[in-house]
Amino acid sequence: MIRMAQYGTKHGHAAGKLKSMLDNPDVEVAGLYEPDTERRREIASDSVYGQVHFFDSEEEMLGDDSIAAIASEGRNDESLDQTERIVAAGKHVWYDKPAGDNWVQWQKVVAEAKEQDLQVQMGFMLRYHPGFSQISEWARAGFLGNVYAIRAHMSTHIKPEARAVIAAGHYGGIYFDLAGHMLDQVVWILGRPERVTTFLRNDAGVVPDFQDNTLGVFEYERALAMVDIAAMEPQPMARRFEVYGEKGSAILVEPFEPGHAIRLCLTEAAGGYEKGEQMVEFAGIGRQGLYDLELASLLRVIQGQQEPDRSLDHELLVQETLLRGNGSIAD
Repeated sequence: MIRMAQYGTKHGHAAGKLKSMLDNPDVEVAGLYEPDTERRREIASDSVYGQVHFFDSEEEMLGDDSIAAIASEGRNDESLDQTERIVAAGKHVWYDKPAGDNWVQWQKVVAEAKEQDLQVQMGFMLRYHPGFSQISEWARAGFLGNVYAIRAHMSTHIKPEARAVIAAGHYGGIYFDLAGHMLDQVVWILGRPERVTTFLRNDAGVVPDFQDNTLGVFEYERALAMVDIAAMEPQPMARRFEVYGEKGSAILVEPFEPGHAIRLCLTEAAGGYEKGEQMVEFAGIGRQGLYDLELASLLRVIQGQQEPDRSLDHELLVQETLLRGNGSIAD
């Protein structure tokens, strides 16, 4: 049994992450600390938050030596500072994306985690999506040949008040908030891009300081990756992920959440698959199920049963690539 806690509740994934911890038989939830007292009152009777003890102070949680890991679920402009304090307290972190916009601070946090042999696992749940996992396995193994292009579309629709919150804390708007999910896949397949160019536009005009229509272009020696994300796409969203290689292509049939099939096209029969076009079906997993898989992986790492699915260097690379795109790091 591993004792865990949660720091913050203002991230969009916060309730789902807490539910995963509550539902996992190998986790004992010690409690939750929310520094905003008004927010704490708002959620006290919530069906998920109402099940846990609320710590009265950060010190009560961080000073509890029986707590091995903490889910960092503060708002994006809170979470990096909170994660830094969690690591300084000697605890593993299940850290929801993105890792702030202070590159120097994030490097410091990762260096401290390495020094203490702590795991910091970012909350990119699509790592555990069976469709994404299969495509990245094919691409990294060379099954598709040289990968020359990746195209990802992950638009959404968020209310003006949510856009204003993001705009108040960070530059990059919806790109800053969501692109990390797709960049996690891009750099896992292709590595560090040589050049990053972004188009961060405000086209809806609802919140003038919020970049609501965005495109990132990531250049490699022999490949291009393109990630486009907008904040005003009509629902249901048509989210797509496409990988093109010289021997084949793999496209997640939209929408990719929860997903159900990959359109695979090969120049020659290979690996038990036919030449030409075919649909490779898989059992889709909903958002909560992906959170559960994230947590299960983290627990195995903490217990020494496996190596991390992504190294801390990979977590650094994803964030560096994101910040190169919003201008926080010079390209």
